[in-house]
Parts: sequence; C-alpha cells; structure tokens
Amino acid sequence: MLVSEEPALVDGLLLLSYPLHPPRKPAELRVSHFPGLTTAALFVHGTRDPFGSIAEMKSSLELIPARKLLLEVDGAGHDLLSKKAASDLSGKIVEAWQTFFAAVHY
Repeated sequence: MLVSEEPALVDGLLLLSYPLHPPRKPAELRVSHFPGLTTAALFVHGTRDPFGSIAEMKSSLELIPARKLLLEVDGAGHDLLSKKAASDLSGKIVEAWQTFFAAVHY
C-alpha cells in the first residue's frame, strides 16, 4: 500500500471492507504492508465478509503500529449491506470517523 511507503500523503485512512484474503483462501493474507502503516486507520468490515472474518481482521490489525479502529457491521457481507445496518451505516461511519480522528491534527 502506498501510504505504508509514503505516510505523509494523508492524515488518516478509511478502509471499507478491506479484503484480507480471497474468499475461502485464508492462507493468502494481504497484510505484508500492515507493519509499515504509521497512518491512523478506520476499518469498516461486515461480520459476514468472506474476504476475512472479524477475528481475522482483529488479529491482522494487531500488525499495524499506528492507531486503528475496527467498526463492525453486524450481518453485512463484503458489500456492507444488511437490513439491520442499511439505514444508519453512513451515519455510523461518519460518527466513528469524527470521534476516532478528533485527535489527529489536519
């Protein structure tokens, strides 16, 4: 990821449904750049995403030395759509962004 090589490009990252691995191929993790991330990152991920479970996300996020937050979307797949979350998901993302990045100086 470019930001792991050039962290001054952005003050924060918003990652929607980050694909940790191809579906049904959990051994093919896409996290080699995570230890180099020094930019604060907000990850939004569905609890039914075939590209990575919540447990896999939590474990992988431990590789990132920067501030990070995982916003779980209950019942959502990779498209982040679920009947339960559809009506207020964008509001939850905005609220999480504002709260999480309040301490970041722009």
